[in-house]
Amino acid sequence: MTTRTPWRHTALLAGLVLMTAACGGGTTRSDVQQEQSSAPAATAASSAAADPNAPLKQGLKIAFLPKQVNNPYFTIADNGGIEAAKEFGGEGKEVGPSDANASSQVSYINTLMQQKQDAIVISANDPNAVVPALKQAKAAGIKVVSYDSDTAPDGRDVFVNQASPEDLGRTEVQLLAEQIGHKGKIAVLSATPNATNQNTWIEFMKDELKKPEYKDMELVKVAYGNDDDQKSFTETQGLLRSYPDLAGIISPTTVGIAAAARYLSDSPYKGKVKLTGLGTPNQLRKFVKDGTIEAFELWNPADLGYLASYAAAALASGQITGAEGEKFKAGKLGEYTIGAKGEVLLGKPTVFNKDNIDKFDF
Repeated sequence: MTTRTPWRHTALLAGLVLMTAACGGGTTRSDVQQEQSSAPAATAASSAAADPNAPLKQGLKIAFLPKQVNNPYFTIADNGGIEAAKEFGGEGKEVGPSDANASSQVSYINTLMQQKQDAIVISANDPNAVVPALKQAKAAGIKVVSYDSDTAPDGRDVFVNQASPEDLGRTEVQLLAEQIGHKGKIAVLSATPNATNQNTWIEFMKDELKKPEYKDMELVKVAYGNDDDQKSFTETQGLLRSYPDLAGIISPTTVGIAAAARYLSDSPYKGKVKLTGLGTPNQLRKFVKDGTIEAFELWNPADLGYLASYAAAALASGQITGAEGEKFKAGKLGEYTIGAKGEVLLGKPTVFNKDNIDKFDF
């Protein structure tokens, strides 16, 4: 659980929008969460006792390693983390691949280790591919925080999650169901097949669809746009060709939902095929106003990066080790408590529609 002061209206926390990004069914969270149940908690990363009264060290070097650079979602998130680093007297930077392949982040981890960064904040393209390199970084004394998309537990010290994966997965189905009258064929346009967060949300989507109120809805396809704009656009086109009677699409990734909206907005399906998922207000505002999208969800990605940066600083300063129950302060966001398996929840996401979207600027 997370303890925190009330968030600002810009800290989008009350429903779902995935990117998510970019842009964590049943009670499982994904393959990585299944691994967590049999693996030691994040406390295994350090045997040293936490000192909650220790001051944050000055001059900490925090490196953000997103799934891919030049992704609007991660640009916002990482800039939030760099802002936080400046606040506590550290130095933040963003590095990373231009593609979202499973192993594309490994070389960057090795370089950051050579540069003797104090902490690496990573959104994993694959929960396992990055672990060997991250374990080497940890052995060298570098703290590791995963954000947005988790690694296997032995690859990091703390996982900063956007919101409850269950909240995200279930509310996306609920949003779409309202728009299509709880009836019709639906599809999911995801990021990469191995994206931890995407797969977790999709499992909760599938579980939500088992409820009686969705008996007239059918999930016909999970497509993958690999968080690539053109591929996501093409996959949307392919979905409509394969299922011309499709009622709606859920895209829990900022790249995917924007590409799908672009395709739908210039097609005969505009307004007929409902689209929801996770995206940023600035990226989707025009599609909400022209009727392509009725409503979508998201947390504030800048706050996600900001929180991850403070978690990294708390680890590097010895305030926390990643053990359940430890607390740390995250600047303007207030105090947070580490939950089970080293997880920290930012909060709940918010639903955006034509009535409120102009109140947000990110």
